[in-house]
Amino acid sequence: MPARGVSGEVVLSVSHVEVHFGGLVALSDLDFKVFEGEIVGLIGPNGAGKTTAFNVFTGFLKPAAGEVRYRNRLLNGLKPHDIATLGLVRTFQRTSIFERNTVFENVLTGLHRRGRSSLWDTLLALPREKAAEAELADEAREILRVVGLDRRAADMAGTLPYGEQRLLGMALALAAKPSMLLLDEPVSGMNASESAKVMKLVQTIRASGVTILLVEHDMPMVMRVSDRIVVLNYGRIIAEGPPAVIQKHPDVIRAYLGEGKKRA
Repeated sequence: MPARGVSGEVVLSVSHVEVHFGGLVALSDLDFKVFEGEIVGLIGPNGAGKTTAFNVFTGFLKPAAGEVRYRNRLLNGLKPHDIATLGLVRTFQRTSIFERNTVFENVLTGLHRRGRSSLWDTLLALPREKAAEAELADEAREILRVVGLDRRAADMAGTLPYGEQRLLGMALALAAKPSMLLLDEPVSGMNASESAKVMKLVQTIRASGVTILLVEHDMPMVMRVSDRIVVLNYGRIIAEGPPAVIQKHPDVIRAYLGEGKKRA
C-alpha cells in the first residue's frame, strides 16, 4: 500500500523478476511496487541483491524472467539512456563526475545532455540558442542551490571533498529531470553531519515531486527518511512495510545477525 500522503498511482512495478549469474540466483521472484510520491528504502545484508535490482530497473542487466514497468511502460529490453529519458534516473555507488571541470560546468553539461538545442543553433549562436543557454545557466545555478553547492560553483570538481563530490553526483542526476530517482548508497563514506544534509536533500527532492527508491547501508538514515522499506535476503523479499514494522520483523532481525543493526 502507498504511504500516507502519497497518491495511489504506481510509478515502478516490479513483477516476478529473476536474475541468474551462472548457477547463482541473484534475484528470485522479486515483486513489489513503488507509488507516486513515496520514498522507499531497498535494504538487505551485503550480497542480498540490492544493486543487482537497481541494474535491472535501469537497463544495465537483463532479467532472466519477469518484467519491470515504469509508469506502465515496459522497460525490459530498453537501453539505460532510453530509460533515463523516460524519467527514471539513477546515481551510482562510485561518484561519476567531470573532475577537470568546474562544479557549475558539470551541472551545465548534465543539462546539455537533455539535447534542447540543435547543433546548427549552437554553431550559429542564434538568438534562441543564446536564450536557451541563459535558461540552462539559471537552471544549473538552481540545482546547485538545492544540493547546497552554489558557493562551490567555480571550484574544480576534482578538488571537492568526498561528501561534496557525492552531492555533485546527485546534482548531475537532477539535471536529467527525473520523475523518479534511484539513489545507490547516497551517504556511503559520509560522516554524520554530511549524512544529515543528504537526508534533508532527499526530502527536499521528494517535496519537488520526485519519487525516490534508495539503497543504503546506513540503517538510521533509511529508517528516518523512508515511508516504506523492502528487505532483501539472498535475492528474495523477506519483509515489506513501514520502518516501525520492519525494525521489529523477526525475519529481518535474523537476516542481520552478524551484520550489525546499522548495516543494510
